[in-house]
Amino acid sequence: MKNIKFLLLITIITFVSFSCDNDGGDSALVLETGAIPNFVKDAASDQIFDLTKILNGSAVNLAFNASVAQGSPSSADIIATYSTLAGPTYTSVLFTNVTLPGDFSLTTNDVIAAFSELSSTDDFKLGDVLTVSARFTMSDGRVLSLLNDDGTDNTGTTVSNSGLFAAKISYPVSCPTMLEGNYISTVIASSLPIAGNFRSPQPVTITQPAAGTYNLSDGTADIFGPDFPVALEFTDVCGTITVTENSIPFGAQVAWVQGAGTSLDQDTGVITLDLTYTATSCCGLAGIQFTLQLTPN
Repeated sequence: MKNIKFLLLITIITFVSFSCDNDGGDSALVLETGAIPNFVKDAASDQIFDLTKILNGSAVNLAFNASVAQGSPSSADIIATYSTLAGPTYTSVLFTNVTLPGDFSLTTNDVIAAFSELSSTDDFKLGDVLTVSARFTMSDGRVLSLLNDDGTDNTGTTVSNSGLFAAKISYPVSCPTMLEGNYISTVIASSLPIAGNFRSPQPVTITQPAAGTYNLSDGTADIFGPDFPVALEFTDVCGTITVTENSIPFGAQVAWVQGAGTSLDQDTGVITLDLTYTATSCCGLAGIQFTLQLTPN
């Protein structure tokens, strides 16, 4: 197989304003007549709803500080929306008539109790997002909510894009995924003799071009040799590895379907890719099965 031919492709804010009603942005008040919160996540607390923890029965603990960045409200509430990937968005008041600045914390059970639509941890789904902001009552009786019922900002873009404060914070339901780095790739099984057809072991690199999506520098174990890598893309969703069929950059000319042996050992970080070249693959590859074991350096 080493004789297979090479592929023939080779920005000071002067005025800050925000909308006090969800009216499409036509109503905007100059900052002097309004108020803006600032939220800061506690770095020692959970930064996401870690779905791996939730599925294992462990509590997720969120903590943050809320303050008034600008303005002089008479009172404040901490409000939130829970947006589901399936579509519906739920609203809740987490803390009423609070004193700011102040530190606040929430557990998984607190969030479930805050939203009548959530009944258990089973309702936390990958892609859902909890968004936390503030609702202010001003001295003249106006109520200013910084968050719309659908989870979007109820502010002008100057406020939303300011680097001076964070008018809201978000906690997505996700899984920490940090597989990028250097690995040793070893072919541990194949329908071909390993010697003479693959470079095994060989050093490879995994990069993360987008959250949860990874590129393996060579998914062929140098079958086109010498040193002709073809990149393989895969995703990691809470420890479940899914290989993208078409290669990078050669598309369906070098393509894989994954087998049942594909896995991620979350204790050791070892990734196993059980691969078979698809029928669209060129150069005599179609049907060849091989298993790569990627061991982090």
